[in-house]
Amino acid sequence: MPGIARASTGRLWLLLAASAVVCPGQMPPSDSINYAAKVVTASGQVSVLRDSRAWALFVGDLVQVKELIVTGPDGNALFQVSDGSTFFVYPNSRVVFRKNPPNWKDLIDLLVGRVRVHIEHLGTVANPNRVLTPTAVISVRGTTFDVSVDDDDETTLVEVEEGLVEVQHALLPRGNPKMLGTGESIRVYKAQPLEASLIDKRSLARQALRMIMDAVTTMATRSPRVPGVTGGAAGGGSVGDTKVPKPPPPPPPPPPPPPPH
Repeated sequence: MPGIARASTGRLWLLLAASAVVCPGQMPPSDSINYAAKVVTASGQVSVLRDSRAWALFVGDLVQVKELIVTGPDGNALFQVSDGSTFFVYPNSRVVFRKNPPNWKDLIDLLVGRVRVHIEHLGTVANPNRVLTPTAVISVRGTTFDVSVDDDDETTLVEVEEGLVEVQHALLPRGNPKMLGTGESIRVYKAQPLEASLIDKRSLARQALRMIMDAVTTMATRSPRVPGVTGGAAGGGSVGDTKVPKPPPPPPPPPPPPPPH
């Protein structure tokens, strides 16, 4: 069977499948192929759970509805859907893609880890989408924002880079949602009503710093390691080879005195 070498099994994936993915007997709709996500970039360990197996993902591959995306400690990937919207999955994350068909506007369920989502504007037509976590429901129409879910207590952090985001509690009585604008963030705690959570208006600087750190980390993981150079090629020195110049020769001795007359 083509591609079988790309599959690997593991109890971890089975555990994640049992907790995150719908029952196998519930088949996706026949038109679900039109709602797949395409891998635009991928680095490190990036897999999709399919038929109880973890399959490695590469650029150009498709993730179908209700499939679980898993990234390892060095893994990250950018995915794009048909309307041009994208979501970037960071290391150590678990994401279910379109878990609730035929409700195609439920884009992803972030179980743990971190994602960056960009919802594309469709001209003057609204493009509503939702991102769900264990503790939050995040509704957007065209914006860029980060979502993180803590592995210990499922606390959700929402940070808006651009646009307007609506946040509601997923577990407690929702009440009025919180509206976040550019540069604002909020934490949603599992056992704390959303009304008690304060909007932080200083997250823009933190996001800029995080973007720089992410870029440095990505460059470090993608750049090949250069071994230490012990010698240069004939006719040239190695990179960083600084030779100390030889000292000049001592001056000649003074001439002898003239003979006496």
